[in-house]
Amino acid sequence: MLTALLGIMFVLLMLNFPMMIPLIIAPFIVAVFFSPLLDTSMMVPQLITGISTYELLCVPLFIFAADIMTSGRTSERLLDFIGSFVRHIRGGYAVTTAAACTMFGSISGSTQATVVAIGRPMRERMLRAGYKDSSTMALIINASDVALLVPPSIGLIIYGLAARESIGDLFIAGILPGVMVFLVFATYSIIYAKMKNIPLAAKADWKERFQAFRKAILPLGFPILVIGGIYSGYFTATEAAGVSVLYALILEVLVYRSIHIKKIPSIALSTGLVTSVVFILVAGGQVFTFLINLENIPRMLTETVLGTDPTALYVLIIVSIFFFVGCMFVDPIVVILVLTPIFLPAAEAAGVDPIHLGIIITFQAALGSATPPFGVDIFTASAVFNRPYMEVIKGTPPFIIMMILMSIILILFPQISLALL
Repeated sequence: MLTALLGIMFVLLMLNFPMMIPLIIAPFIVAVFFSPLLDTSMMVPQLITGISTYELLCVPLFIFAADIMTSGRTSERLLDFIGSFVRHIRGGYAVTTAAACTMFGSISGSTQATVVAIGRPMRERMLRAGYKDSSTMALIINASDVALLVPPSIGLIIYGLAARESIGDLFIAGILPGVMVFLVFATYSIIYAKMKNIPLAAKADWKERFQAFRKAILPLGFPILVIGGIYSGYFTATEAAGVSVLYALILEVLVYRSIHIKKIPSIALSTGLVTSVVFILVAGGQVFTFLINLENIPRMLTETVLGTDPTALYVLIIVSIFFFVGCMFVDPIVVILVLTPIFLPAAEAAGVDPIHLGIIITFQAALGSATPPFGVDIFTASAVFNRPYMEVIKGTPPFIIMMILMSIILILFPQISLALL
């Protein structure tokens, strides 16, 4: 059954179908030809069930808020604010890039949106400062992956839906790992700049810093609004998403006037197109999950891979390998939807906290997204910067190594994920 399911998906992918088609069609083909006792009419409602969850509303709302801010001046103001404080130190522009990716990730929740919003302006600044293009693009790609760890991470939302865990708790749990990634990348950037003797930039005076802070104070309020509202219990994740849209509209349309109100429908259309893909993938993931659970595939597969009585450490190592490798080839949303229902029961049976498991899974998704051969952020950067594939991936090995080491730390010390809960 599983062999037929994966085989059909592989064939459809090789025929150049988008991932949403194999994810939905393959289970129906298997149900008809390999499981004749299964009534396919049982599977059709699963498509609707998959996208009927109230919590899923936060996905289009967070995407819409991010699209509004990306179309406005938010990223520019964040870059100017961070740069005014750190650009004069050795590696200051690289540290600014890492910090800006972290902050914008806490606005967009999307690695690809962060690559576009922060990557375009910061790449030019870093090249003028004397950085190699390959190192610059590698930093942008990997620092943008923090967006999958910090709220409002789309990856954490999808895991929360797949595992039926609190999205708010997952958001809070992702904060420390996300900050940890930033600190490691910032430290590496300083060391790299000293080794390569990158020239120092002019130091900003306190007047310039105050002006930059004054311009950035409202964008800085966005993550405070989302994280603070959820952490205090004042908002659910979905309510925070609705508030974030209102905040973004007030900021860009009324306060900064960087977007005309007539442009909002076109931004909403762009959001709708992205959201439709996510929702179709979620619907397909529900059908896939329904079929494999009906055929008892998760138990059989985990017993084959994990054995009958695995330890929590062994489960986390195997989960990390599967998700890391999977996200090197396939979109993280698909990997999370397909593999989470398979490994979650075994992980819970081994005593792994499901929130901690979500952070490990999302961390591996972030790592795989920036890893050759087919990490989605690599191709996003290649398109955004108009640079060849080999040049984009040339500088990624040091960052991949750092992310793997941080992954090991997260596995060994679950307190990092659970400390704020």
